[in-house]
Amino acid sequence: MITTIQIHENVKKELDRLKELRKQTYEEIILNLLRLAEVQKRKQRELLIEGYKELAQESLKIAKEFEPLEKELEWEWKPQK
Repeated sequence: MITTIQIHENVKKELDRLKELRKQTYEEIILNLLRLAEVQKRKQRELLIEGYKELAQESLKIAKEFEPLEKELEWEWKPQK
């Protein structure tokens, strides 16, 4: 089913600017933009996951560095009432 959408003139000009070939349709341009957005979304998610992994590793390193100190001091945390 084909439908009609309304866009502002400036949006049409931007879509025209994005045309790689003169015969490229607006539908093709929009589909390309949607694919690009999906790829970027996946890349961003992967980067966030990698960042969290690195953060967790650093946090673990710090915790391990404090283990000997905790044993030496033999202190215990007690919540205040």
